[in-house]
Parts: sequence; C-alpha cells; structure tokens
Amino acid sequence: MKKVLTIAGSDSSGGAGIQADIKTMSSLGVYGMSIITAITAQNTMGVFDVLEVSKEMIESQINCIFQDISVDAVKIGMVSNTEIIKVIKEKLIRYNGENIVVDPVMVSKSGYFLLKQDAVEELKDLISIADIVTPNIPEAEVLSGIGIKNEEDMKRAAEIIAEIGAKNILIKGGHRCNNANDILYNRENFFVFEGDRIETKNTHGTGCTLSSAIASYIAKGYKVEKAIELSKQYINKAIKNSFSIGQGVGPVGHFIDLYKKAGMDY
Repeated sequence: MKKVLTIAGSDSSGGAGIQADIKTMSSLGVYGMSIITAITAQNTMGVFDVLEVSKEMIESQINCIFQDISVDAVKIGMVSNTEIIKVIKEKLIRYNGENIVVDPVMVSKSGYFLLKQDAVEELKDLISIADIVTPNIPEAEVLSGIGIKNEEDMKRAAEIIAEIGAKNILIKGGHRCNNANDILYNRENFFVFEGDRIETKNTHGTGCTLSSAIASYIAKGYKVEKAIELSKQYINKAIKNSFSIGQGVGPVGHFIDLYKKAGMDY
C-alpha cells in the first residue's frame, strides 16, 4: 500500500484540514499519515480560534514518520508561521521528501487568516521545493502579485509562480464566476481541466480534498496531469454529494460510496 503524509491543521468539525485529508486518502486507497501543525476551533459557520503547534513538536512528528515509514507523497496544507514553515522545509530536504504537493492555505472561507501575513515570503520558499502547488485564485493573486480576472490572467500568474521554483502550478478556477476550470502549467505547457460549477453552499474542505487526492494519485504512480484529472472527478462527485450539516457551509462527501453501501440516508 502506498503511504501519503499530510502536514496540516486539524479541523474540529471534520470537513477540512487533516480530517479531510485522511478521509480522501482512505477513500482513494492509500494509507494516510498526519503531522498536525495547528488545532483549530471551527464548524460550518467558520474558524473561531487557532492554537499553533510548536516547531519542536512538528519536528518531532516529522522525525518519527520518516525514521520509520517510507513516504510516497507529501501534502502540505495549513502552515501558519515562519518557524513552522522553515522546519518543514528543512526536514523534507533532510529526508529527501518526494512528490510534494503544497496547498497554500491562507484564508478560510469565513475570512479567518490562517497564514500570518509576514509568513508569505517563507511560504514561497517552501513552494520552491514543491512538485505541484495548488492555489485558488485569491491565493494565486497573493503569490503572483497580479489581479486575476480571466483565463489569460490565470496563465500569467502561473508563469510568475513558476519562477518561485515549483515544478507544476495548478490554479483552481472555483472562485471564478463563469466556470470551475483549472489551469495547470508545467513550466513548458498549459493544460485546462474543465469543470462544471455545482450549485451548492456545501464546499467546506474542497481545496484540502483536491490537493490530498492529487498527492494520493501521484503516490500511486499517476503522472501529474492524470492525477489532476482523476482528482477533479473525485472532488466533483464529493461536492455533488455534500452534506447539509450544521448552520453554515457543509462538508463534501468523501466517503459517499461507502455511505451508499451502508444504506445511509444522508
């Protein structure tokens, strides 16, 4: 079995972060492991508090994984400050981490800043060792320094972000008003992955889920382009089968096939 490590924050409501990552990995047939960088107090209404894990504890977690278990891919999500980002990069280089997928989490859907503003440059340094980085449009605007209004802007932003050092840049189009197309730039060519906009408010954890799916498929031996194609199929199905739990933005259906087999009425 392939083994995939997620380095991210914990979501108490189970829809995003570490919990979404592990659900995705399990659903796609890889063994999920986790390094927790922060504990968040959140629900479908938003993020209400964050407790960062010390860099020493993060370092210890990483050491324990890599000194015992082979890691076929790494997904990195919420990394909130410069010290945390530095230790993660240092350790991944030390242990020759491969198939690194960086989801540059910056702001929650409710508007809570999950990345300290003085850590943006350090995050770029982490992105420099990534095999693929998966920003949404607001995140791509921060990383590239340009406004993104259309597909040509997405391509230009991808080229700028490529200068940071990532091998592949996938800019997600879910924040656009006319479609949900994503654009991949592999430093040579552009690829467009078309997507239908699904009318639902329940999109909690979509970015975490997509990046974890990509890491899972890459770990299983798929090329980046195919891994993205399969991951988009997975996230689209999960969004179509999302859950209206709580009073706000509900989670997507990571385990929908299992739920259906179990005869659950969701």
